[in-house]
Amino acid sequence: MKRLNPTVVILAAGDFPKAAAPLRALHEADLRICCDSAAESLVAYGLEPDRIVGDMDSLSPKLQACYADIITHVAEQDDNDLTKAFHLALTLNPARITLVGATGRREDHTLGNVSLLLDYARESECPVEMLTDYGRFTAIFDTATLPAVPGQQVSIFAFDNSLTIKSAGLKYPTDQVRFDTLWKATLNEALSDAFTLTLSHPCGVLLFFADHL
Repeated sequence: MKRLNPTVVILAAGDFPKAAAPLRALHEADLRICCDSAAESLVAYGLEPDRIVGDMDSLSPKLQACYADIITHVAEQDDNDLTKAFHLALTLNPARITLVGATGRREDHTLGNVSLLLDYARESECPVEMLTDYGRFTAIFDTATLPAVPGQQVSIFAFDNSLTIKSAGLKYPTDQVRFDTLWKATLNEALSDAFTLTLSHPCGVLLFFADHL
């Protein structure tokens, strides 16, 4: 029986995941939404989509016919297929939205998809995160304490050069970082099972937690 507030996984058309965490998310999801041709990869892997969203410019006619009753065709080109799938997910009253397969292949698509996570997290009332084969992206918008694993690498990305972030619990202090380029606060390290980022003002900040091996 479907839950009233389902966990939703959106599979984008980047590299199909190989790591345990994103594959587990795909298997355990209550609903799987595929971005256009990502349905081909999901079916080849052995799972079934619950919804397919996009302009249908890259999904084979065979699968379009097979899954005609679960396809949401959105022809407009102002948003990419990932955003179209995200907006559909919001209509399903989800408990959580997880994005997988959103990185790899073309680097411009990867950068665009990762940056969109801030928009999605801002728009959604439920948690939204992106899983890759190497870790997890999440977003914060104000001061926050975040769980981690001691020794886990953490990268911080912000897009406001007036922002300052005071850190506690990270190996390298971020207090003097000016967020004017993407690399400035990458490859930090958690010292314990949590760290705190104190933002000088509310602002969208992306965090990447590398898988701790």
